[in-house]
Amino acid sequence: MARTSVLARATKVEPHGAHHDELAEAGRMAPDDVEIILRGPGGAEVTLPTELVRLLIASAGELARGHTVMVLASEAQLSPGETAELLGLSRPFVVRLLDSGEIPSTHLPGSTHRVVRLADVLAFQQRRERRREGRRQIAELLDES
Repeated sequence: MARTSVLARATKVEPHGAHHDELAEAGRMAPDDVEIILRGPGGAEVTLPTELVRLLIASAGELARGHTVMVLASEAQLSPGETAELLGLSRPFVVRLLDSGEIPSTHLPGSTHRVVRLADVLAFQQRRERRREGRRQIAELLDES
C-alpha cells in the first residue's frame, strides 16, 4: 500500500500581510497571561488549554516574521525525501546521514524503505545549528585577534 506524504497532509498557514500588526502583537504575549475562548455557532464556549495557547502565540510570531507555519506531530514518520525537504538538503545527503546514524531511522517491516521521526529530524537540526553558531563565534574571535 502506498504511503501518502506526511508533509502534503500537514496543516499549512501562510502569512498574510494585512494581519501583520495583530500577529506581531499576539506573538509578543506571554502564554501564561492569556486566555483564549472559542465560541461555537450555538454559543458554546471552550477555553483553550495553555499548551494550545503557547502553540498559537508561537505561530503568530512566526507568521508576523513572514514564515509559513506547518503543524505536524513530533512523532510523525517522514520518508527520507520528506526529511530532505524539511532540512533543505538533498535526498542523497540525507540518506548518508541516515546510514551513518546522524539521524536515527527505522526500516518499515518487510521493506528496505525507511522512516524518520520528526522529533529526530528536529533534534538533528538543533545540533547542526548549535555547531554552526559555535563555528561563527570562533570565526568572530579569530577575526578580533
